[in-house]
Amino acid sequence: MSHPRSLVAAAFLFAAAPAASLACACGCGVFAVGNSTLIPSGSGLAAWIDLDHLDQTENWRGGRRAPGSGNSDKRILTDFATLGAQLMNAKGWGVMVEIPVLNRSFTTTGDDGALQRFHHTSLGDIRIMGVYSGFTADMATGIAFGLKLPTGGFRNSGFDRDVQPGSGTTDVILGGYHRGDFGLTSRWSWFAQGQWDHPLNSRSGYRPGGELDASAGLAWSATPATAKLGVTPMLQLIASVRARDSGAAADPENSGYERLLIAPGVELKDGRWKLYGDVELPVRQRVNGRQLVAPVLFKLSLSHRF
Repeated sequence: MSHPRSLVAAAFLFAAAPAASLACACGCGVFAVGNSTLIPSGSGLAAWIDLDHLDQTENWRGGRRAPGSGNSDKRILTDFATLGAQLMNAKGWGVMVEIPVLNRSFTTTGDDGALQRFHHTSLGDIRIMGVYSGFTADMATGIAFGLKLPTGGFRNSGFDRDVQPGSGTTDVILGGYHRGDFGLTSRWSWFAQGQWDHPLNSRSGYRPGGELDASAGLAWSATPATAKLGVTPMLQLIASVRARDSGAAADPENSGYERLLIAPGVELKDGRWKLYGDVELPVRQRVNGRQLVAPVLFKLSLSHRF
């Protein structure tokens, strides 16, 4: 059957609080978990491109929506494209590299009360990870560990520190994943994954809050294993907890959040190709202070095993 995908695929983190204005809960860390296409199933090379969309338009205060007049930031629209590759050997060891590019528009209120819009497209923070998936022969259980490097810019004009393409910090990343089947003849399978991101330093008066992201999902192989095109619907719960930012260039009072999302999706498999897409909908969220949040998030991922 077509097995769902791993934690070691796709994503990048950014900070979540501006310095000069009230904060926007970026929430980009949820893209680091939640879809299972890259759980290693054997040795070899895999490559992928992930496309993620995040449009932060709703103003929240605490656990509910609030009037937008209380937040000088009005909209943060971001499209992410991440190129990734993972190489595994026969003993279960591997390495993964992810290179994100951001296209971001930031609308905020200037000192004169007029709306200002800033736009920037640039490289984000590159992630280099080690992977070990040799606990079992089917590589169903594994760990990931590595660094997020400060390759993304954080001095772009008009952008607060929390909406810059990069945080300016080096972060350590730790994670793990597992998938299983409900019996050898069942078309149902499940997976769980988690990832912790911890900044090791501050940069120019800014230190992003640490973040923990986790997901758990069910998948059903809608087509038999002999079918040329495999179709696998999935349903996931994704949880994200982020600590407050700190430093002179941060806004601790309006940063940090807790969030739970539900994500229906589907994976299509044709030989060595996989296409995965989902829609992520918040079912519960709470932010510190006032922050901009997205009412829905979108993910699309295309991968190939060589």
